[in-house]
Amino acid sequence: MLTEQTSHAPDGLPWHITTLRNAGGMVVTFMDWGATWLSARVPMKDGHVREALLGCATPSDYLHQSAYLGATVGRYANRIANATFSAGEKTFSVAANQGPHQLHGGPEGFNNRRWQIVRQAEQEVEYRLDSPDGDQGYPGNLLVTLLYRLEDDNTLSIHYHASTDQACPVNLTNHAYFNLDAQHGDARGHKLQLNADRYLPVDSSGIPDADLKAVAGTSFDFRQPKTVAKEFLQDDDQRAVKGYDHAFLLNGGDEQKPAAELWSADGKLKLSVFTSAPALQFYSGNYLQGTPAREQGVYTAFQGIALESEFLPDSPNHPEWPQPDCWLKPGESYQSVTRYRLTAV
Repeated sequence: MLTEQTSHAPDGLPWHITTLRNAGGMVVTFMDWGATWLSARVPMKDGHVREALLGCATPSDYLHQSAYLGATVGRYANRIANATFSAGEKTFSVAANQGPHQLHGGPEGFNNRRWQIVRQAEQEVEYRLDSPDGDQGYPGNLLVTLLYRLEDDNTLSIHYHASTDQACPVNLTNHAYFNLDAQHGDARGHKLQLNADRYLPVDSSGIPDADLKAVAGTSFDFRQPKTVAKEFLQDDDQRAVKGYDHAFLLNGGDEQKPAAELWSADGKLKLSVFTSAPALQFYSGNYLQGTPAREQGVYTAFQGIALESEFLPDSPNHPEWPQPDCWLKPGESYQSVTRYRLTAV
């Protein structure tokens, strides 16, 4: 465990960078601004080390990008249509930041906050965030804790916990982008497998505009490993958002079975994703162009793949969907665990 202080964040205080290492030589780094996952360096079979995560060159660069690189996202990840939802006869208006809609918790969502470091050790760091009543329009005082733990089998586990004093929808995720190839080229050369029979169609703003749809017979069928590029933009549902940017309702029932697996184009590195969340948002990086990059100036579109564990988008407005309730109530505990395992092949 190593913590560094480097330059200053918008609140005038230094960023705190934390580095975790495991027995096998894997190294991951985080910063307290946005509880952001910055880097994942994996020892390969040939002795080289491969960076698996997209990221910026400096902490301040993260302030000049809108891709949510590696950030912790909340209170409600993904989109809320027209930035409104209701409970009983009461309607809540939350802060809009994508036209009339809210994306990833609003303009001052959890990705734009200083998280407090609660504790840290050689292989784990825990963060805490207090979100006051009315924050971005959400009801209730919400207390969130987030634990990153690096296991010796190269698994980075993320444990989310939240409690509230008023009923509130809660949906926390991490927005890491993966590129498992050494040269970080077009990530559509990766192979992907998703344990999901259904996906959610959306309009050009990413707002659900139809019921869940079977993946069978469509370009969204990743139940067997398939190169992302194979059927890219071959149907209207993809073309609406310039590629894949859709939630897949996971088949679930077995958290020991990967919800998703991703393979580098050269076949030498594999990512396995395990989650207790009901859905995964698969995003092919359609709007990544111009995002500040760690080594090359800026990223291009499709250079990274995000696999975000979460509730389905706009769930507060769709209680009919077959998933657990996204509303957290006083006395209850929001708990979600997602594990990202990186395996050199």
